[in-house]
Amino acid sequence: MVEEDAYCMDILKQVKAVQQALERVSALTLENHLDTCVTTAIRSEDEAEKQRVVTEIMDVFKATGKL
Repeated sequence: MVEEDAYCMDILKQVKAVQQALERVSALTLENHLDTCVTTAIRSEDEAEKQRVVTEIMDVFKATGKL
């Protein structure tokens, strides 16, 4: 669109649509991770594994500025 000299607002609308799609993919991926990997780790007897998954999630949210 940029190379075709499209109208700026049309480009911005497309960028926003892509961002929203990525947010949905991110939310679905997080939900799946929580339902599978994190649930398994939290139910584990391994305290280090429990802490690892919590730290892993916190690190992702800190890196994205969500915390």
